[in-house]
Amino acid sequence: MSIVRFNAVRESLSRENFVINEKGSRSKKFGNHVFNEERMLQFLTKDALATVKDAIFSGAKIDRKIADQVAEGIKSWAITMGATHYTHWFQPLTGTTAEKHDAFFDVLSDGRALEKFGGGQLVQQEPDASSFPSGGIRNTFEARGYTAWDPTSAAFIYDKTLCIPTIFVSYTGEALDNKAPLLRALSAVDEAATAVAKYFDKNVTKVNATLGWEQEYFVIDKSLAYSRPDIVLTGRTLVGHHAAKGQQLDDHYFGVIPSRVLNFMKELEVECIKLGIPVKTRHNEVAPNQFELAPVFEEANLAVDHNLLLMDVMDKIADKHNLKVLFHEKPFAHINGSGKHNNWSLATDTGTNLLSPGSTPMKNLQFLTFFINTIKAVDTYEELLRSSIASASNDHRLGANEAPPAIFSIFIGTQLSSVLDELEGVSKGKLSPEEKTELKLNVVGKIPEILLDNTDRNRTSPFAFTGNKFEMRGVGSKTNCSKPMTVLNTIVAKQLIEFKTEVDELIDKKNLKKDEAVFNVLREYIKTSKRIRFDGDGYSKEWEKEAKKRRLSNNKTTPEALKVLTSKQSLDLFKSMNVMSEVEVSARQEIELESYIMHVQIEGRVFNELVYSHIVPAALAYQNKLLKTVLGLKEIYGNNYKSMAAAQLTILEQIAEHINEIKTKTDTMTQARRDANNLKDLSKKAFAYCDNVKPYFDEIRYHSDKLEQLIENELWPLTKYRELLFTK
Repeated sequence: MSIVRFNAVRESLSRENFVINEKGSRSKKFGNHVFNEERMLQFLTKDALATVKDAIFSGAKIDRKIADQVAEGIKSWAITMGATHYTHWFQPLTGTTAEKHDAFFDVLSDGRALEKFGGGQLVQQEPDASSFPSGGIRNTFEARGYTAWDPTSAAFIYDKTLCIPTIFVSYTGEALDNKAPLLRALSAVDEAATAVAKYFDKNVTKVNATLGWEQEYFVIDKSLAYSRPDIVLTGRTLVGHHAAKGQQLDDHYFGVIPSRVLNFMKELEVECIKLGIPVKTRHNEVAPNQFELAPVFEEANLAVDHNLLLMDVMDKIADKHNLKVLFHEKPFAHINGSGKHNNWSLATDTGTNLLSPGSTPMKNLQFLTFFINTIKAVDTYEELLRSSIASASNDHRLGANEAPPAIFSIFIGTQLSSVLDELEGVSKGKLSPEEKTELKLNVVGKIPEILLDNTDRNRTSPFAFTGNKFEMRGVGSKTNCSKPMTVLNTIVAKQLIEFKTEVDELIDKKNLKKDEAVFNVLREYIKTSKRIRFDGDGYSKEWEKEAKKRRLSNNKTTPEALKVLTSKQSLDLFKSMNVMSEVEVSARQEIELESYIMHVQIEGRVFNELVYSHIVPAALAYQNKLLKTVLGLKEIYGNNYKSMAAAQLTILEQIAEHINEIKTKTDTMTQARRDANNLKDLSKKAFAYCDNVKPYFDEIRYHSDKLEQLIENELWPLTKYRELLFTK
């Protein structure tokens, strides 16, 4: 009998429900632990407040004198909130967050103590950066890396520590994090979109990219999670036969939330509200023990910070409730995995969503301008956008029935497709009065009515327009949203710059009116980006063939997807938009490849442990038990024992066959790992792990899952799917 497994099940079934009794309205608690504008009014001088606001709005630098004033105000507030330490909270290229805590407490030369925190500590710190991935930007022995304050994302109190969102750069100035390139991309799209928005509204002075993420995740009992070495070390189950009941009845989706999970959600939401994370939606997802949380849309940089903070808060709150949150994109086979849909749009400082139609033809022309330019940007850089969501864990999900395929396409619905088809027929050059009237009244003017009835949904589309935003559905559940948002905002910024150049040229050199010039350029974009538009089934073989004809990329694995990063087109894009240098892009490619290799390598090692320490011993134990039964029958019945032991003998043969196969496959996989490790070229090594090591995982799993079906339940050592997924 597997002591660990059955003890874990017994413990999970005996849990007491951790009941949460929330008091007071959430609106009054919102942002209580955040140094937001309300706190700034209380703790900052007028000069300091004005300077911080200017930095947030326009990116203006904050001088040392003002920084000292801001630091004093933040410190005073933090201490009133019970904070004892502060940290620069940053996003190294590990995909998660990092922090080093320092106490406010300091000792003077005369032996007296005081709380100390100045502008220097606020604006910049020098953490030991030697162990963070840098992709060759800096030598390991050169530990210097600098964190620098990001005033656009408010400081907050978490676990009695003042957390200051920062960027992380090397001694020579290259970005060593995910936030710095994102901020540069957001600045680029702000400048480019503002210039285009002024065609339609001269009062626009700033455009913010907005992001609304949807966080999917699994929750299982903590004891059950820790009973599985594969979940502990890789975040997913490497083996495990699927339960008789999975998600086929659709009874979990939007069903009643289990009480233990609901109480976890309640406490999580209370903590999120205090931290200024505007959580709004919670529900059961399709797979058993799978759930989703979504907030109100926010400015993209802040939304990214909030998502990373949320994932950390989720881990800690779940632990209090004796639960374990699984963020892996595919923790369980045979049921849906988890994504993090990124809903993206552009909003002006005048309160207009640029991807939402308006009440006049001119406002609808504005909508079409940003709508079509986004489509054009995705068409031009679809392969780069695909690379931004590539990871070893997301490879398990992309292309599965619950997630979009690796081929990037855009779904806009039949009604909007009809609008673009009509615009494609616009005359080149000047428009006749009749054509202008037809376009503005009967084509552009009717867009709001069209969208009102456009309820089409296409879950197989990687990039879909959903009424007033684009939804990027391929993002993995544990992915840092910074990566896809950096690419998306950069390519849209680049496209808008090219659009404005073309429009201005038609106005200046061809004497076209502004709306005529806009229509002319948009018409060409509709034609040249037609290949990316697809409203059908993304899983069909027909679409795969059609996509190949359209010359759309189909990079199904991470090593394939990452190659595009250092293409001339990608390097020129990032350099021209001042988002990343060639050194920074190359470093990220190297880090992503290394991460892929290490994740697959770790899973290979865990397979070895599972096979030789758990699965084979259990199989041999049951085999011996059957042998004793067969020998007993032979002793009693003599030569007639074979007919009486036919079932046992058949099972013995099957077990022996699977033991031999699982050992052979595991040993061959181990040798393939050794061969891959001998390769010096990082790309070749990644492909070796992808093509020569990883395929054995499914084969090993197949034989393990067959053994799980054959071996007596009491002897099987690994917690089963029915226990992991249906223990409430």
